[in-house]
Amino acid sequence: MIARQISLTLLAMGLGSLCAAPAALAACPVTGESPMEIATLYFGRTIQGHGLVSTSDWAEFTAKVITPTFPDGFTVSDGSGQWLDSKTGKTDYDPVKILTIAAPSSPALAVKLLHVMKAYEKAYAQESVGLTTVEGCAGFDE
Repeated sequence: MIARQISLTLLAMGLGSLCAAPAALAACPVTGESPMEIATLYFGRTIQGHGLVSTSDWAEFTAKVITPTFPDGFTVSDGSGQWLDSKTGKTDYDPVKILTIAAPSSPALAVKLLHVMKAYEKAYAQESVGLTTVEGCAGFDE
């Protein structure tokens, strides 16, 4: 419980930085790039006692939650993660879906990220969804 409270506090602190005025970035190195926030979310696929979030479950979640929230686009890849179970002291392994989004930094971005995270936690009985954010540059040549 304490570990979860610490995790939620750290998450709130990290998302708070998205709400602050963006720091002045040096010019992006490639013509056509703009300063962006790069958010990566980590969705564990193991449902405690019920198997895995299936490919069709993930496709449905993507269609109903992620796509409407981030209609400008995103990238999804598969991964494998590990974490320490604070209750048992055992290291557990989990297949994951990794969602990467590049978007302008704003309070609205923080709200959208939290929306997706909470929707997944609720839909698939997850304790948490991992999140990392970094400032960077991105461009999408059209």
